[in-house]
Order: sequence, then C-alpha cells, then structure tokens
Amino acid sequence: MANTAGLLTQQSFGLETKVIPRSLANFINLAVSFTDQSDDQVPTVDYSLLFSDDKNERAKSLDHLGKACQEFGFFYLINGVEESVVEAALKGVSDFFELTNQEERSEYSKKNSRDRIRWGLRSHAGENREYLKVVAHPEYHCPTKPAHFRDAIGEYFKGMHEVELGLAKAISRILGHEETYIEKELKLKAGFDVCAMNLYPPSFQSKGSIGVPDHTDPGFFVSLIQDVNGGLQVLSHKGNWVTVSIPRNAIFINLGDHMEILSNGKYKSHIHQVVLDNNRVKRISMATLHGPSLDTFVAPLPGFVDESCPPAYRGMTYKQSLELNGSDEIDVQSSLSQLRTPLAV
Repeated sequence: MANTAGLLTQQSFGLETKVIPRSLANFINLAVSFTDQSDDQVPTVDYSLLFSDDKNERAKSLDHLGKACQEFGFFYLINGVEESVVEAALKGVSDFFELTNQEERSEYSKKNSRDRIRWGLRSHAGENREYLKVVAHPEYHCPTKPAHFRDAIGEYFKGMHEVELGLAKAISRILGHEETYIEKELKLKAGFDVCAMNLYPPSFQSKGSIGVPDHTDPGFFVSLIQDVNGGLQVLSHKGNWVTVSIPRNAIFINLGDHMEILSNGKYKSHIHQVVLDNNRVKRISMATLHGPSLDTFVAPLPGFVDESCPPAYRGMTYKQSLELNGSDEIDVQSSLSQLRTPLAV
C-alpha cells in the first residue's frame, strides 16, 4: 500500500490501489490500530420486522435501521435470505475454487472491458486473494462448472435482489418518502450488481497479511457472506477498526458510496479491509455490490440540500463514476473522493 504523508490508501473491490485525502474521511483516527475495538458493536437488523403487521413493532424496527445507517453505516441483517440458500451459495464458491484446477479458472482472465465473468489471482504485499467476479443483475452471468454452481449462486442473487428492494423501501420510509422513492431514484429494478467471490489466502504461498487493502465501494450497499469468521474489518465513526464476525444466520451490509452521495453525507460509506490472520485459515467470501442502473444520474437529493447544507458531491451517472478512474464497469471502482465538492474536503 502507498505510504503517502497525509493520505489514506483507497482501493475498490480489490483491483487498483488509490489514495484519498484524509480530510475526505474526517471521522478517521489517524492513530488507529488494526485491532478490534470492543466499544464498537455491529448492530443487528431483523429484516422481517421491517415489514411487520404490528405497527409498533414495525416503527421500532425502522427506527433501529435508521440509527444503524446513520450512526454506523453497516449492520448484520437476519431473516433476509434463507440460511440454506446462503450455505448452498458458499459451497458452490468453495467447489469452484477447489474442484476445478487453476488453469481452467484462468480462462476467465480479463480479455476486454466488456467481460461479464472475470477471474484473477493476486499475491503481493498489498493484496492476497484469488477471485471470480460476475455480473449478477440485471443480466446474470456465471460459469457453468462445477455442477450446480450456477444455480446455487443464482438462487442467492435472486434472494438478495429482493432484500435490496426491501431495504430501499424501508430506508425511503425512514427518510420520510414513499416506499418506492430510492428504488425509483436509483432505478434499482434495473440496477447493476457485481459479485466478487474470494478465496483468502490464494492457492499458493501468500506474500503479506493484507487480503484486500482499505477502500470504500460504490453503489447502494454491499452485502457479504463468508464461511469462516474474521478477516473483514470496518473503520467505524469512532475511528476504530471493527472486526466483522457475522452470525451464522446473518448477512453483513455496508452502505455504499452512492448512498452517501444520495443522502448528501447523512449516511456514510465506510472504509473496510481484509486481513489474513497470518495466512493460517482459508476463507471463502461473497461480496455483492448492489448498484443503481448504469444510466442513473446520482446526486444529492433535494431533501438533503439547503442553504446551510449545500451539495457535498457532484452528480454523475453511475457508469461515468465507475469509469472515472480509468477502470471499467466490472471493476466497480470507487470515485467518491473525486465526486466530493471542495466544500466537503
């Protein structure tokens, strides 16, 4: 990772290392360590209660979600996708990395910017993982081997897309709008979702303790499931690295850059990283970035902008923002630092 005075490295979905001014993430403690901090507890949101028939229970759950979004920016989600679907998806990923040889997987190495399935292998001081990326929505792309892999992953994506639309409805209500407000603003029914399936460490000797360096991700939010706990760390509002230990029946949700832009900074996209724990434990994870449609123009919503709170971000289509750093759509690279206005720095 870069060692640049006054700068914090930023890398999105683990492909290209970038830097952003520390002033752009003013909640960061410059002296923060890589250890877990017990004073930062990840909140848990029960997805089913957000739509409860009991008005009081529903209102209480929506209030809890609102606080999780504003005070943390990340949370565990339970009762969203069936546990059996999650387990089948993780087994499919594990089978992909273990039951096919590396030469077969390498056929999906990047050939051009229009790839919708992409495999990669990294092993250096700043990044250590093997990954497979696929476009999950609006068109589903996935290798056909091993057997049942495509179906298992597709069933998980189907469930998560329903959860994505449900969370958009819930957050819209929290913000005082009609249920379909965020869904329409981000055109989520045609949203561009990309999944990175990861093996940590990669299938040979790793060369460092970092799986993926610190970064934020574009989009509405990122969902994560994994087969072994530990590894992922999120930088909290308090400036502490919080180790994510996902309960067996839960999915980790981290708000994305475009939710921060949409809310004009009310909801933050948090920096996170993957640490390999001395390379002793193999870990499988699936991180899915749930984004707007590629042609959606995203800018701070009028309800978050006034004379005392001017726009902190400039508007741009989702596709333009993904390509702003010279990347391509499937790399889904963050451009949050470039989208901030001078007043926000």
